[in-house]
Amino acid sequence: MMRNIKLIALTVLLSAASCSFTTPTFDDPDKDKLLIDLITFVLERGHYNNADMDDTFSEGVFEAYIDALDPYRRYFLAKDIKDFSEFKYDIDDMIKEKDLSFFDLTYERFLMRQAEAKTIQAEVLEKPFDFTEEETINTDYEKLEFVKNKRELKDRWRKQLKFSVIGTFYDKKKEQDTKIEDGEEVTIEDDTTLEAEAREETQDVMKDFFERTGEQERPDYFAVYLNAVVEQFDPHTYYFPPVAKDRFDTAMSGQLQGIGARLQKRSGEVHVTDVISGGPAWMQGDLQEGDVIMKVAQTAGEEAVAISGMRLDDAIKLIKGPKDTKVMLVVKRKIDGMTASITITRDIVELEETYAKSAVVEKDDKRFGVINLPKFYFSMENYDERNAASDIREEIDRLKAEGMEGLVIDLRNNGGGSLRTVVDIAGLFIKEGPIVQVRSSDEAPEILEDVDPQVIWDGPLVILVNEISASASEILAAAMQDYKRAIIIGGKQTYGKGTVQNVVDLNRWLRQNDFGDMGALKLTTQKFYRVNGGSTQLEGVKSDVIVPDRFTYIDVGERDQKNPLPWDKIPAASYDTWDGYIDYEKTIGNSKKRMSSNAQIKLIDEYAKWLKDRRDDDEWPLQIDRYSQRLATSEQMGKKFDGLDEYTSNLEYKSLPYELSLIEQDTVLKTKRNRWHKSLTNDVYMEEAINVLEDLKINNIRREKVAVIKD
Repeated sequence: MMRNIKLIALTVLLSAASCSFTTPTFDDPDKDKLLIDLITFVLERGHYNNADMDDTFSEGVFEAYIDALDPYRRYFLAKDIKDFSEFKYDIDDMIKEKDLSFFDLTYERFLMRQAEAKTIQAEVLEKPFDFTEEETINTDYEKLEFVKNKRELKDRWRKQLKFSVIGTFYDKKKEQDTKIEDGEEVTIEDDTTLEAEAREETQDVMKDFFERTGEQERPDYFAVYLNAVVEQFDPHTYYFPPVAKDRFDTAMSGQLQGIGARLQKRSGEVHVTDVISGGPAWMQGDLQEGDVIMKVAQTAGEEAVAISGMRLDDAIKLIKGPKDTKVMLVVKRKIDGMTASITITRDIVELEETYAKSAVVEKDDKRFGVINLPKFYFSMENYDERNAASDIREEIDRLKAEGMEGLVIDLRNNGGGSLRTVVDIAGLFIKEGPIVQVRSSDEAPEILEDVDPQVIWDGPLVILVNEISASASEILAAAMQDYKRAIIIGGKQTYGKGTVQNVVDLNRWLRQNDFGDMGALKLTTQKFYRVNGGSTQLEGVKSDVIVPDRFTYIDVGERDQKNPLPWDKIPAASYDTWDGYIDYEKTIGNSKKRMSSNAQIKLIDEYAKWLKDRRDDDEWPLQIDRYSQRLATSEQMGKKFDGLDEYTSNLEYKSLPYELSLIEQDTVLKTKRNRWHKSLTNDVYMEEAINVLEDLKINNIRREKVAVIKD
C-alpha cells in the first residue's frame, strides 16, 4: 500500500494533534467519543473524497445503520423506527458534537427487541407447523416494511422459521423416498416425525445463533454504527475493531502466530473445526477436528482457565500467542469422549489457500504452466518476508525448469491486495516502464514504474479474470492489456474497484491511552489509473475475449455498491507496447470464434440467465405440495445443466517436483491439489487459455533482444 505526500502530511497533522487526546480538553473522555474524534479527524484530512456531513449524509448513516442492525426486519417495530427517525437528519451534528444519544437509544432498544425475539422464536418452534396451509414468504427481506406490533412480529418470525423447517423437512422426506425407491432397508418415518426432526434441527441452529449474538457487547455494536458512518465516504472505507484488524492482517499476509486450528463456538463450547495442515497443532498430532477445548493455560503447571461460556474472541486470544511460546489445552476428545492435556508450541502458521500455486499441463507435445493467485498478499510488518511477487517469480522459475512454453495466470475471484506486489509482478513480464498511475485528490498523478530491465518470462502470457477480480487484479490485467503483453480472457468486465486504501492504526496517535486498543481505520486515499489514462473505477477491465460465467447477469460489481467514487480519466503515461508477438490480434480473433461456437460456453450462458431468474424470484410457497413442485421444477430445469459438471477437457494437470515431495508427507495437501487439478481439467476457460497460448507466436527477433538484455 502506498504512502504518498498527502498521507505524510496527515501524519504530521495527527502527530501534532495527538497532545489533545492526552489532556483534559474532552468534557467526557469516553472511549466511544474518543473513537468518533479520531475517526472523523482522519477522514476529514485523509480521505480521497471528503464527503459533506450534512442532512443527506445523516440520512445515509441512518438507513445503513438500521439495515445493519436488522437486515431481516425481525427485531424492530415500526414504532421503534419512528422513534429513531427523530434523529434521522441530526446525525451529522451529533457526530461533530460527540453526542451518542442516537446510538444509545438504538442500542438499548435493539437489546430489548433481541431478547423479545429470542422468546418469540422459541415459542414458535415449540409447536408443529402446518405445511398444508396456503401461504407464502417473500425472501427479499430488506424490502419488507417494519411490522406494526408484536403480533405481526411473531407472525414474521413464524414464517421465516417455517421456511427454514419446510426446507429441512423436504430434504428428509426426499432422502427417505429415494432410499425406498432404491430398495434400501429403511425405518419409515411419518410426516409428523419428520417435521419434528426438522423443527428440532432449526431449534439447534437458532440456539447457536442467539448464543453468538448474545456474546456481542456494546463495543461490537458501536463498531457497526461507526461503519455506517465511514461507509458514507465510499464502500471501501472501514473501521476495524481490534479483533477485526487482526483478521484483516491475517487475510492480507496469509500468516498468523498461534497453534494452527480453526475454532467455532457451539452450545457454549469451543470446537475444533479444522487443524491447519503444516501448522503446530498438525505437527504435534494430538489435537483433532471435532475435539472440544475446555481449558487453556499459558505454561505447564499454571492453573488452566475454563473457556466454556467465554466469548469466542476472548478464548482465541488465550490460545493464540507469539512464536516459540507454549500453550496447554485441556480437551475433550471427539473420538472417545475422554479428557486429555495437550501442550503445543506456537509458531507462524501459513494459510496455504492464500498463496500462489502452480501446475503444469501438456498439450500437443508442448508444456504449459498455470499459476493461480488468490490475492496479492504481503506482510504488514515486513514486505521482504513472503509476498505474492516473490512467490510468483519463484513459481515461474520452477515452471521454466520444467520446460514451460506458455503461462496462464489465473486471477478469477482475486479481490486484490498490495499495490506494491502488483507493480513487482507486472515487472516480471516487461523490460521496464509504467505499470499504474496513482493520484490523490489534490495532487498530480504519480507513475509507479517497473525499473528493473530483467524480464523473467518473455513467452506467451494469458490472464484469466471474472467479475469478482478486483483492485490489484485489475491493475495487473489492465497493464498487461495496455502493453499488449497478455491476452485477457474473462467476463465483459472485472469488478471495477479503482481505489487505493491505507490502514491507519488509531493507537499511534495517542501518547497515553487508558481505553485499550482503539483499532484501525482503512480509508480510501487515492485512485489508480491505467497507463493509458483510463480508470478502472466502475468500468473495470474489459476482457479481450469475453466469455459468460455464472456472475454475468448478477449485480456484483463496484457499480452496484453504495456510495462508489465516480469514473474519470487522466492523461496517458508514456509507454511502448510489447513487440514480442507476431499474431496478437489474430489470436484474439481465433479465440472469439472458438468461444462463440463452444457448446459448453453456450450452456454456461443459459445457466447464468437461469440463476438470475431464480435470484429474482423472491416469493416462496410454505405449503408443502407447492413447495415440492417448485423445487421439482427447479431440479428438472437444473438437469439441463448437469453437463456443466460433466465437462472435461481431457487435459491432465500435475504438481511440480518440489510439491510432489511435500504431498508424500501431507495427505491434506495431496487432497487439495487433486481437487484443484480436477477442477482445471473440467474448466473450459482454462482449456481456452491453453489454446490461446498455443496460438500465440513469439517474435524470435524480440526474444533474442530480451535474451541479450538478460545476459
